[in-house]
Amino acid sequence: MTTRFSPSRWWRNPHLQTIWPLMVKPAAPPLKRERFTLSDGDHLHLDWLNPEKQGPLYLLLHGLEGGSDSHYVRRMLHRLDQQGAAAVVMHQRSCGGEMNALPRTYHSGETADLGQLLSQLTQRFPGRPILAIGYSLGGNVLCKYLGEQGANSLIQRAVAVSPPLDLAACARRMERGFSRVYQRHLLTRLRGKIHQKLAGPHAGAMPVGPGECNKLTTFYQFDHRVTAPLHGFDGADDYYRRASGKQFLKGVRRPLLVLHAADDPFMTGAVIPAPHELASSVTLELCPYGGHVGFISGGPLWRPAFYLEPRAINFLNESL
Repeated sequence: MTTRFSPSRWWRNPHLQTIWPLMVKPAAPPLKRERFTLSDGDHLHLDWLNPEKQGPLYLLLHGLEGGSDSHYVRRMLHRLDQQGAAAVVMHQRSCGGEMNALPRTYHSGETADLGQLLSQLTQRFPGRPILAIGYSLGGNVLCKYLGEQGANSLIQRAVAVSPPLDLAACARRMERGFSRVYQRHLLTRLRGKIHQKLAGPHAGAMPVGPGECNKLTTFYQFDHRVTAPLHGFDGADDYYRRASGKQFLKGVRRPLLVLHAADDPFMTGAVIPAPHELASSVTLELCPYGGHVGFISGGPLWRPAFYLEPRAINFLNESL
């Protein structure tokens, strides 16, 4: 579809769009933490905003190594708090400030944990619509879940922001140009978690040792030697093929907005689905600018205005 997002000239640099939101995060609203136990005995953490409020429940899925403290989650929570809405942030295993219990962690196609949480939420809050927003990795998970479940989805409406719908293409893109800076930062965090596990009771179950872990300097290397074996995939190529969200978009039966920027430094054109790859319930909004989970529309550096939050909330609330 034609986008309404047209940032002022100052904000048309993709790296400024990607990095600057980190510098202007709003204060975090008060959140209540809950430890959620999974069927395999592991756990993840939920952060609740206004859990006592009625009406729809907004579910937020963070990106790679993100959480409630991520700039995009904080801004959305701030907006929802202003509206008196109830929201919950689902942290992936090992995220949220506390390591999970099992050797495995999380990956871009992990929909089973999301399914367990949704089942619990529908039992706990019967009759309340669940509206979901997934960012980057969380957006890919969201697209995959919606496509897998079709009309059985426990999510009523959803927005996927900058989802890496072709994981292989994204991994290759992160090895080029300035994108290597983002790759280096994220891999430093991912390797740090593996080192924590290597120092714990599950060291023997880890597929790499400390020395090899330090040599994994690209996403492909990390996914091939760590992500894939930890989560039952036959190498990185198998993981990318099975976990990429694009192939699931034809199966989506709930209203879904996919918001992408053509200048996203984490992506290539291969990530953008063609019209024939979309179900009728999927709206693709491809913006010429916006970076990765940026979408700053204008304003001064110290107080930028964002297109992302009002666009997502308006879409989610269309049928309410």
